[in-house]
Amino acid sequence: MAAEQNQLLVFVGSYAEKNENGLNVYKCNEMSGELTAVSHSSNIKNPTFLNVDTDREILYSIAEAVNEEGKKIGEVVSFQIDTATGELTLQSSQLTVNSTTCHVQRDVDSRYLIVTSYHGGMIGLLQIEEDGSIGSLLDIQQHEGHSVDLEDQDKPHPHSSFYSPDGKYLFVSDLGLDRIISYSLNKETNKLIRHNEVTLPGGSGPRHFVFHPNAKFAYAINELNSTITIFSYSQATGELVIIESVSTLPDSCKDENSCAEITISKDGRFLYGSNRGHDSIVVFEVNERTGQLSTIQHISVEGGHPRHFALTPNGNFLIAANRDTNNLVTFHVDADNGTLRFTGHSTEVSKPVCVIPAYFN
Repeated sequence: MAAEQNQLLVFVGSYAEKNENGLNVYKCNEMSGELTAVSHSSNIKNPTFLNVDTDREILYSIAEAVNEEGKKIGEVVSFQIDTATGELTLQSSQLTVNSTTCHVQRDVDSRYLIVTSYHGGMIGLLQIEEDGSIGSLLDIQQHEGHSVDLEDQDKPHPHSSFYSPDGKYLFVSDLGLDRIISYSLNKETNKLIRHNEVTLPGGSGPRHFVFHPNAKFAYAINELNSTITIFSYSQATGELVIIESVSTLPDSCKDENSCAEITISKDGRFLYGSNRGHDSIVVFEVNERTGQLSTIQHISVEGGHPRHFALTPNGNFLIAANRDTNNLVTFHVDADNGTLRFTGHSTEVSKPVCVIPAYFN
């Protein structure tokens, strides 16, 4: 069934027990930014981080399972999406690494999934089958070491993985090591090959990562010291070089704070980050010649602990997922200056962790 013209679906993953609706799907009114619930799914524990394959109309979600010894381990679940109704139909599930996971990524050819284990200090590579279902676990890469913060950085804590624009390299932000480690993928052996790494200032805690559309620059949002680190990027070598780090907070802020999500506008003019504690979205203007950032706005997320947010595909709205106040909040994006304005629409949902807006062909 084809999706309605201009229909925008919004997929939300949450902390949830198996008997709760951890996955929720909404339709977004692109005139007002209002979200209307259209479907939900339960029987999955902590389906937090999501990835949507719009071509195959499949939703991938991490989840939490238990092995034979009773230890919590990772799982990935796939659902077929009815793009007309937003209904989700379970397609496949697969146990992943021997620890809980916090992030899932898909390669540009939709042949592989990458799962990231914060508590296990590792990433795992899984096969995607021809029909989009989840295949076997192919490889595990275990990180080693620690950084300077003895409480949060006593061991490796990889938090996410993101591909370079050409899909050649995978960049893993490790909060526990203060490093971003890159991998290439040998598709003949189905193994991840460690390629390079860059070390951030001690106590930064890199969490999520984004490339500028021009592929000359990249940005890491640092959870522990509330900064964004700017890098130059060489497509030829896959190497990151630090330019500088800038604060995500206003100078007057004295709140305890940690950062979470980062994204950039499609035209590369504006960059956005979330503050948990200050409970705001920070908006930067991007110098496309140097990659450097200038703060232009801090705006309240109309809630607490913005764990994640996303721009809609056309860039007209930003949707923030506030975990501690159980709400999704929609902001209008000014196309000229990048600033945000609260639409007045806030939608209740329990403990949201990830929000993915998507159109379908």
